[in-house]
Amino acid sequence: MSAHRSQLSRRGFLSGSLLFVAGAAVGCSTDPTGGGSSGARTTLNVWYHAYGEAGTQQAVTRYAETFTKAHPDIAVKVTWVPGDYTSKLNATLLTDGAPDVFEIGDFNAGMARRGQTAPLDDLYGAAKADFNPGDLAYLTVDGKIHGVKMIDDVVMLYYRRSVLAKAGIKPPTTFDELAAAAKALTTKNGKGLFVGNDGIGETPSMAVLSNGGDLVAGGKVAYASPQAVEAVTGLKRLHDDQSLLLGFTTDWWDPSAFTQDVVPLQWCGLWAMPAIRTALGDDFGVLPWPAFKPGGSPVLRVGGWTGCVNAKGKHVDAAKRFVQWLWVEQTDLQKDFAESYGFHIPPRTSVAASAAKLAQGTAKETVELAAKYGRNNPNTWDTAVATPFNAAAAKIAAGQGDPAQLLTDAAKQAQTAVDKQLGG
Repeated sequence: MSAHRSQLSRRGFLSGSLLFVAGAAVGCSTDPTGGGSSGARTTLNVWYHAYGEAGTQQAVTRYAETFTKAHPDIAVKVTWVPGDYTSKLNATLLTDGAPDVFEIGDFNAGMARRGQTAPLDDLYGAAKADFNPGDLAYLTVDGKIHGVKMIDDVVMLYYRRSVLAKAGIKPPTTFDELAAAAKALTTKNGKGLFVGNDGIGETPSMAVLSNGGDLVAGGKVAYASPQAVEAVTGLKRLHDDQSLLLGFTTDWWDPSAFTQDVVPLQWCGLWAMPAIRTALGDDFGVLPWPAFKPGGSPVLRVGGWTGCVNAKGKHVDAAKRFVQWLWVEQTDLQKDFAESYGFHIPPRTSVAASAAKLAQGTAKETVELAAKYGRNNPNTWDTAVATPFNAAAAKIAAGQGDPAQLLTDAAKQAQTAVDKQLGG
């Protein structure tokens, strides 16, 4: 699941942590001192955001316990963090209570350049060739790899086969076709398309990429280009047509609007596919965000989560050993994590190939679409860069201001943030 999802959708979870020593698990409410009767010389604090898929918390605690059995000199405290994970992590990394190991979604190169993440090139060994090259490039900053990808999350359009067929609508392959379908499927009882409660979601970035544009390229913010202006301006059509579902009880990363027959088209992630299949059987299909116009390119967003080591932590070597053990060596656990708690694509090619649940039906189709059309956000894409863009897109969709000027002003603001990341 994406990092954006974790920041906004985590409700109903209890915060807390468990300390794992060889053969035992002990609940903790404060940082443990380590050692003690367990004989462990080192205690690692490992942070996870509060995944929404049932069983995930139990899985990561089970992995920690298995690790400590194999490494009795290292105790592991699993800390499960609800709510705005990214903000809590960023704040904690500036304190003495920072975790030794942490996961991040939508990896940001600025953390590496600030010395917050340790280079992990030495963890890969011969397995490096088995990792998705795009993931490795995404995690590389100034020639060093600053994490190990845990899962690849794919985000795409879901559509109801029966609803579109009944309306005589073919799955859209261009933005014009998508807008027309959303309008045609909008009735007095419901809307045609759900992309987020704000009506914006990830559509601005998808629009730009689908029209041959870039978000950030070569250290330069590129979302004020003519292709970007054209595509983002096109999103206004969805709002003018009043075909978007707004203000639903859950946001785009949860499939409830789709599974409860509120909309026949929804932007959502691969992680939701098991729940969608349970609710709808085979009455759904998947699509990339369509090309803005003929000659453009369909696109799916590839996000996911990355295991990182705190470069300023007290136990860097032990932390690197944990990350290497779990996310490089334990292919059985990697497969379990990817296909047993929602669906995700394992970053290792061999593990992905052995994931039986991803090798059939619509899941297989999604994996194939991701390989063909998947795009990562740039690794300079942090809040300071994305926020001006999304704010400009929201104004454009609402018909407030000149699109080219709004995106130009946003790009200037974002360029300052990118320059800061790059040390300029």
